[in-house]
Amino acid sequence: MTEHSSTQDLLVEIGTEELPPTALLGLSDALNQGLLKRLNESRLVHGPSEAFCSPRRLAVLVRDLAPRQPDQETMRRGPALNAAVDRDGNPTKAALGFARSCGVEVGDLEREETPKGIWLAFRKTEHGRAAAELLPALVEQALGDLPIPKRMRWGSGDAEFVRPVHWVCMLLGDERVPGRVLGVETGTSTRGHRFHHPDAIALCSAGDYAEQLRTVGRVEPSFSARRELIASQVRSLAETAGGTARMDEGLLDEVTALCEWPVAFLGGFDQVFLEVPREALIETMQKNQKYFPLLAADGSLLPHFIGIANIESRDPGVVRAGNERVIRPRFADAKFFWEQDLKTPLGGLTPRLDHVIFEHKLGSIGAKMARVGDLGAAISDQLEVPAELARRAATLAKCDLVTLMVGEFASLQGIMGRYYAERAGEDPCVVAAMEEQYLPRHAGDRLPESPCGQVLALADRLDTLIGIFTIGQRPTGVKDPYGLRRAAIGVLRILIETPLPLDLNALLQKAADGYAPELGAGKVVDEVLGYCLERLDRYYGDQGISSDTVEAVLGVAPTTPSDIDRRIRAVEAFRGLPEAASLAAANKRLRNILKKLPEADQAKVPLDPGRLTEPAEQRLAERIGALTAEVEPLITAGDYEATLRALAALRDDVDLFFDDVMVMVDDDALRRNRIALLRALEDPFLRVADIARLQPAREDEA
Repeated sequence: MTEHSSTQDLLVEIGTEELPPTALLGLSDALNQGLLKRLNESRLVHGPSEAFCSPRRLAVLVRDLAPRQPDQETMRRGPALNAAVDRDGNPTKAALGFARSCGVEVGDLEREETPKGIWLAFRKTEHGRAAAELLPALVEQALGDLPIPKRMRWGSGDAEFVRPVHWVCMLLGDERVPGRVLGVETGTSTRGHRFHHPDAIALCSAGDYAEQLRTVGRVEPSFSARRELIASQVRSLAETAGGTARMDEGLLDEVTALCEWPVAFLGGFDQVFLEVPREALIETMQKNQKYFPLLAADGSLLPHFIGIANIESRDPGVVRAGNERVIRPRFADAKFFWEQDLKTPLGGLTPRLDHVIFEHKLGSIGAKMARVGDLGAAISDQLEVPAELARRAATLAKCDLVTLMVGEFASLQGIMGRYYAERAGEDPCVVAAMEEQYLPRHAGDRLPESPCGQVLALADRLDTLIGIFTIGQRPTGVKDPYGLRRAAIGVLRILIETPLPLDLNALLQKAADGYAPELGAGKVVDEVLGYCLERLDRYYGDQGISSDTVEAVLGVAPTTPSDIDRRIRAVEAFRGLPEAASLAAANKRLRNILKKLPEADQAKVPLDPGRLTEPAEQRLAERIGALTAEVEPLITAGDYEATLRALAALRDDVDLFFDDVMVMVDDDALRRNRIALLRALEDPFLRVADIARLQPAREDEA
């Protein structure tokens, strides 16, 4: 309670059958935010809230909820006084109609005086409704807004939810909030753990909820507290086993969503299974069994795992033995797959790829990798990588897709290819490429490090981009079945962050040349290039670089991403100079002048220093000439930051020119010579970026 003694805590709990674990936390957050939104819209004042969730419940505790809405005064304005009363002082039809619509007599109406005249008005006080009257409907609305892709019905009612609802507890202070939610009558009881305390637990007040569940019901209702309890138990058990638990964040969340009273246990398995690549065993433990693998100090896998039981067993040994019995056949399958796959060298699987479809209009994976091999060889020539290694990497790259292990665990593609290539005695660069071809897999993921891996990762993605665009399957909206956005970002990251001095336009053209001429792949090169470069706005935005900086660089049409990156960094540094705003404005001004030139002045003529008559234009021409010579070697070396820093010295001369010199004079020769001077001023900037596109900094950014 706060200083407002009339406020009371509100508890809303929806008890269900087991909720989907991967969606649990999202549903809990959405219910909390949705309920608060509805309370605010209903003018019900409240304090902070806390969300609770477990496999069988979603709950929200809202502190210090006002018992009712505040009263609200409303006023309706009617006709103007001169239209409401006739010459004899009697109410007109307009006045009578307005009074009738308000449910009162004309004499009960007020007069409102405004600067524009006097009007009839009706003032009414609407008394706030009790919170208890509003809450069932508000909760229903909040539940209706939850992000549930597919709702289900149960029983004979019409209620729909993610899972059947078995109870609804709704308390305001120590009183039940009467009503029905999702077809269930509200009550004042919750339910404990399905096995430890299956009976109802009567709550005396909303604030007792969490503590009663913990102490009586053997349920930890707080997701974060339950998650930390699991992590703590896992760390402690791992230490006793002499290892470190691999606690994937997603798995930890999922396990937390699967239990109400977590109890960790340590299990083990036969060391013979450690002959299988650790990634396969880890995948089995994490994906199939929701276990936490244990690693030794050197990163090797230990013959132990940690599981989480949703019960405090009287005989923990039985729980451990049962789980060890379950994991054994799964590991045996993995061992069988590994041993069978090793009977055929990776290269021996290539013929099978001709029977695996990449895309029906584009042919098999075998055909795709032949194109990737040609493209990879072309890329390797530019990077001084042996072409035969690039071709060999492409030949073997997708062979693990037809192995038994990857057939069972699709997420291991590339990883198993690396193991099989290593066992087959392939070149180390080729071996590394088997896994690195898929890097980066997601935002922030590491990049391929080996030369063969870089070449293969680029060639594979470029071939996919060109091919899918050629058949008209460009991503639209949220649909991107071929992962082209991820492919484009992957290409850009490899080229920028490695960095590699490769022209993206040339790479795409070479990729298009690999397709049959009748497909017309060359026609989409510009489109694919534009699609890739569009991704740069988001890429740099995530780094705090504004869109107009990216736009300024792309405005001069560079196509080598590593070069684009240097330009963008240079423009960002330039924006921090005191001269930047003035020079950007000057470039914008001269651009506007050049855009509006009459046709007679469109032809470019060389600057004639002898025709410069004003001191300001003479001074500017001298400075441009001197700086152009100074920055030329800087531009050639790609030192764009030094280039713009040098050009910043033009600010005072440029400002003086625009203050003292009229460009669009009547004298044709003089006017065209001054236009030539403007072009000479613009040119060195355009060698780096179109700084005329830079927007002035807002006051809150300055």
